[in-house]
Amino acid sequence: MPERVRVKALTPPGHVRAPWYLRGKTGVIERPLGQFANPEQLAYGLPAERRPLYRVRFTMAEIWGDAAEAPADTLDAEIYGHWLERVDSHAP
Repeated sequence: MPERVRVKALTPPGHVRAPWYLRGKTGVIERPLGQFANPEQLAYGLPAERRPLYRVRFTMAEIWGDAAEAPADTLDAEIYGHWLERVDSHAP
């Protein structure tokens, strides 16, 4: 079963790499993409930690709710692990 994750609903200042419209939304990890230098640190010329990057799949229903024209369609986004939190798949 794919791992369910939620994009953290944070609003830090500055250069961030989590799309605003996906923050707080739940998706599934489609696949891990490897470890990469954190672009949020690179943008400011700071030493960059290596962070895991994931391809996460979201349904249009999750992103747009009742306004989704095709609720079952999906969108894949590449999101760094520090922006993701696991969602308990056994929750009601």
